[in-house]
Amino acid sequence: MGLVEKLNLREMRAWAKRRLGRRTGNRRLVAEGRTEEAEAKLLRTQDEILDTVAELRRKYGTRRR
Repeated sequence: MGLVEKLNLREMRAWAKRRLGRRTGNRRLVAEGRTEEAEAKLLRTQDEILDTVAELRRKYGTRRR
């Protein structure tokens, strides 16, 4: 399982937790789901940034210091 799939699963699990919390009226579960979803989105963004930086380094031949 790649990193992208892992992040997608993390985001889907958080979404499910938030939905379950809403249906049961559990505000704490809803808040946990929101927090986990935000973490998953941040991790996905971090991965995209690192991929872009690596691509630019390959394209322009700059080395890491």
